[in-house]
Amino acid sequence: MRHPTGAASCCASPSCPDPAWLPVPRPLQELDATASRRAQPRAWLRAVVWLVEAGLHRRAGATTLAVARDLARRMDYRLGFVLYDLEGTAARCGVSVATVKRHVRVLRELGALVWRRHGTKRNLRLPGRRYAGTATVYAATIPAVYDAAMGHRLEGSGYGARVCGVTGAGRERAVEASRARSRPVDNPPAGNRSSAGRAPHSSGRHHHVRQAEVEEKRNYTSRRSPLQAARDIAVARQVRPLVGWTQREGLRRLAYALRPLIDRGLDARAIAAELHGMAAGWRPVRPAAWITTVLGRDREEAVGHGPTEPPEAFRRSAIDAREAWSVVGADGPACGVEGLTRGEVVQLRSAAANDPGLVLAALENLGERDTRRLYTNRLVDAVLLYEFTGVSRGRTGIGRHPALM
Repeated sequence: MRHPTGAASCCASPSCPDPAWLPVPRPLQELDATASRRAQPRAWLRAVVWLVEAGLHRRAGATTLAVARDLARRMDYRLGFVLYDLEGTAARCGVSVATVKRHVRVLRELGALVWRRHGTKRNLRLPGRRYAGTATVYAATIPAVYDAAMGHRLEGSGYGARVCGVTGAGRERAVEASRARSRPVDNPPAGNRSSAGRAPHSSGRHHHVRQAEVEEKRNYTSRRSPLQAARDIAVARQVRPLVGWTQREGLRRLAYALRPLIDRGLDARAIAAELHGMAAGWRPVRPAAWITTVLGRDREEAVGHGPTEPPEAFRRSAIDAREAWSVVGADGPACGVEGLTRGEVVQLRSAAANDPGLVLAALENLGERDTRRLYTNRLVDAVLLYEFTGVSRGRTGIGRHPALM
């Protein structure tokens, strides 16, 4: 990939292929109205480098390429969609938010980006975040001026157009570029290592190599049919746009890490709810490795630790509730929660904040209504969202949670 020359940061250069070029107007910067064709990250980045070096836009330069490279790293490899992430892009590129806005506008005016979805300030109420608005999603596109310069022949029009061949001039250009890339490198002979001065291999017996002892563990890749692997990738493709910190991970790696959750029968939204609880407030550098680590740790804790033993105050409230339900002829069952003192309620809520097993045990023994009175709706919803997203929604009411709607 070539780096921009001096012509990339100035006004339209003398070598500009189209002196009558005009920026794309704002109404044509939408996915449904654009004249540019869809693109994948690698081809899109090559086109952006050419557009900047050609000097079509007087504001395009090295910062534009830095923003484009950041978008390409986070872009969906098949569809070319990418989340805007304004503040994150500014931090990674080392520029201000206003600079990122300005150069993204340059990419839109070049015809290299179009809006797929406009962001809003509506709060999604994601777990672990006080405020999270609806993200802006861009789609990568390649304008017609680049295809004309490369000698591409297109089939169709607009966003759905695709390259179906090349012209004679385009073929000659591609051959010349291939020859330039395949030129041999003349390395000096002094730098080459030779085995002439080395001793010959020993003809004796080889050293004994101990065979590694591998413990028998559950392997989610064993006996995975191609159809199942394709379904895993399809689920990962649905999950990745819903969880921001998984954007930088490839689909195959993400699908491999999500196999334990897929095997539990969770759908894309339920898996997204699980992932939101795994990294609340930070972004793992390697999302797939972090998901595998957390799921493995959860399985070990489930095996190594027995069921949670509730405190004495909780057991007493559960017994009172059962005895009240067993009374015959009573007008209504008296709730065992009423017999708890204020100090015991505070103690139970503090313990449940660190041990979600108390809330789950209360749901089983006291019922959902009394559990919500004892532990508050916020705590019960958080535990259900993190622990029981695979349970039927009709029983837990998890389908009413805003993060899953």
